[in-house]
Amino acid sequence: MTNQSSPQIPSCTWSRPIGLGWDKPYTVRYASNIDDGPWHGMPLGGFGAGCIGRSSRGDFNLWHIDGGEHVFKNIPGCQFSVFERTGAGTQAYALCTQPPEDGSLAAWQWYPTIKNEEGITGTYHALYPRSWFVYEQVYKTQLTCEQFSPIWANNYQETSYPVAIFVWKAHNPTNASIALSIMLTWENMVGWFTNALKSPEVKMRDDGSPVYEYQPPLGESKDNFNQLVENSEHIGCVLGRVGVDQPIQEGEGQWCIATRKHPKLEIFYHSRWQPRGTGEDVWQSFAQDGSLPNYLDHTSAVEGEQIAAALAVRFTLQPGETLEIPFVLTWDFPVTEFAAGINYYRRYTDFFGNDGKNAWAIALIALKQYQAWQAQIQAWQKPILERADLPDWFKMALFNELYDLSAGGTLWSAATERDPIGQFAVLECLDYRWYESLDVRLYGSFALLMLFPELEKAVMRAFARAIPVSDQTTRVIGYYYTVGAESPFAIRKVAGATPHDLGAPNEHVWEKTNYTSYQDCNLWKDLGCDFVLQVYRDFLFTGADDITFLAECWNAIVETLDYLKTFDIDNDGIPENSGAPDQTFDDWRLQGVSAYCGGLWLAALEAAIAICDVLITNRRDTDNAENFLGDLGDLAVQKSIYETWLQQSRPIYEAKLWNGQYYRLDSESGSDVVMADQLCGQFYARLLGLPDIVKRDRALSALKTVYNACFLKFHHGQFGAANGLRPDGSPENPQATHPLEVWTGINFGLAAFMVQMGMKDEAMKLTETVVRQIYENGLQFRTPEAITAVGTFRASTYLRAMAIWAIYLMIG
Repeated sequence: MTNQSSPQIPSCTWSRPIGLGWDKPYTVRYASNIDDGPWHGMPLGGFGAGCIGRSSRGDFNLWHIDGGEHVFKNIPGCQFSVFERTGAGTQAYALCTQPPEDGSLAAWQWYPTIKNEEGITGTYHALYPRSWFVYEQVYKTQLTCEQFSPIWANNYQETSYPVAIFVWKAHNPTNASIALSIMLTWENMVGWFTNALKSPEVKMRDDGSPVYEYQPPLGESKDNFNQLVENSEHIGCVLGRVGVDQPIQEGEGQWCIATRKHPKLEIFYHSRWQPRGTGEDVWQSFAQDGSLPNYLDHTSAVEGEQIAAALAVRFTLQPGETLEIPFVLTWDFPVTEFAAGINYYRRYTDFFGNDGKNAWAIALIALKQYQAWQAQIQAWQKPILERADLPDWFKMALFNELYDLSAGGTLWSAATERDPIGQFAVLECLDYRWYESLDVRLYGSFALLMLFPELEKAVMRAFARAIPVSDQTTRVIGYYYTVGAESPFAIRKVAGATPHDLGAPNEHVWEKTNYTSYQDCNLWKDLGCDFVLQVYRDFLFTGADDITFLAECWNAIVETLDYLKTFDIDNDGIPENSGAPDQTFDDWRLQGVSAYCGGLWLAALEAAIAICDVLITNRRDTDNAENFLGDLGDLAVQKSIYETWLQQSRPIYEAKLWNGQYYRLDSESGSDVVMADQLCGQFYARLLGLPDIVKRDRALSALKTVYNACFLKFHHGQFGAANGLRPDGSPENPQATHPLEVWTGINFGLAAFMVQMGMKDEAMKLTETVVRQIYENGLQFRTPEAITAVGTFRASTYLRAMAIWAIYLMIG
């Protein structure tokens, strides 16, 4: 509580005036896609613990408390409010510019968006995992609230905690004393975040994606109660529910709001007030003098009633004085349930237990350690923030795109003997609600690899375990529905095929894979290659010494490459695309040998050969190698097979696809489209220190053609690079979907390739264009897969956009 200077907010935050709306925010391309509108702020909460979001108008409105599920709703009783008394009188506001739409809390005063002609009433700043509200002009006190959760690189403990810290700095710049009171109110939402439909029916929506109904029992608070808790240094309110049995179920547990005691502070409370009423029960005394009635009532809520708790901290600031006041919000909902009865404990329970009664214990740790956590975050970010060669907009997006590691429906399970730091997964996006889509994470996983490499390897182990598995369930394929054709039936998972994803939150993530049924992913020509390349990449970029990791994945590599080779119909060494969309651009038909899939195949063979060399060397150098590494088969024979395939396929790739300027889309369609991501395989080969799969001068020629045709000639470079245009920038088919979309993650991957090839200026121009599309059009903290030239987007909160970390890796 010592006097401190105002907090230093980095210059590179994303910022917006408090309460300022958007004139024309981007809207969804398809009506069935999620469009919450632009009021998204930085999420709070550790990985896999569930997270909440607070927007730049001050409301808490994002509730990802149930793993993998999405609730976007302003809960009015969850607020900060500030009372101030000066010589001019008193004023009190709830610090949100949006009054409740249902008419509740009518007695409250809401923070003004525009105070007077002097301008804005404050600014919201965000640089994940920290954000700030700076309040201006309304109060005489200089007020700042910094919000954060304890997330920093290579931290596998605190990063999992279900906690949000709010550090208030209050400074008196006047010549007279000021009385101030800060109040945190919170609704008891125990039991609200689980699916009331225990066996939700899976349906196909208009874009061909499988969806299921999610019905959380929002507002059902019967048996909820609030309890005041305190010790000599801290005070809080625990929000729980009576009658909870053990073992605890999803949605059951506790919330807690808490703060520190101090001689300079008066602390008031109200343990049970009505958030659906006028709000007078807390507002009358708070608005009068900053106090609360110190009302204690542990009575449980009855049917149809909601209850909330309140804490207020009142103090007097002398002229020039500054105080720091911490509040913490914690929650303890230890169980994530997938299909009915399939339960996982969350990672944080490894440190706090799994009985759902630890919200107060988590709050005490947070109040004791929050300043150390702040220092850890600052120490992690400082080397990047201080780099003069990186523009502020890049630093801003680099950190803020990490929001998806909290908000992406993230799962992080408790440790087991098999998985000593647990299992981890992030959704492809909120619309395509399945985990760790392998084609998407080919670019999108760079952030996880660089910052939390053990979690990255945990994901790849899950894919390795899934490759040999078969699931003979037959399904209709959604793509055919969207094009008005009758769908063939396809089995869910062929043994040996690399799965597209690790499953969805309504089934059994990690165990029941290939949830998506938009395409038959058993036919995809990129997934097996993506697996091999990511395994070798993760090995190299985590010290090139985790031989056990390579060995764990080796048999799956052999099996999936053998499976993929069966699609080499003409036996020329390269698997052919079938004419159905059978790769990550799953609305885009490729026929014969394709630049995209063929290049990935060549790079994957090179990576498999390199893995063979590593394993051969280590098996030779390791006593009792079979017990240490397992049965890896005849590595020399396997290496010879891959060398033969590579030798055969390399000249075919050049002969069939190089046209003197760029690599053709494919060998059989006759298309002259310039595909933006045509040389992803070459990017990966160079990244992994493998031989080039194409000559450097041809790669440069292709990249320059992409830059001109897909970026500069696509609406004069205003949006980013479209996926595929003709050399003059015109569309091959004006009605096409994927070729005419700007995919945020593909653009960042393309930019990384450009940096790798010495085109840094072009790369940064492209990247800045895409970043501005996201952060100037209301797409912040819900970055979509795709944007269009008419101001629409598709697939929000998308995994692939974390590919911006690949650019940072390439810059070095």
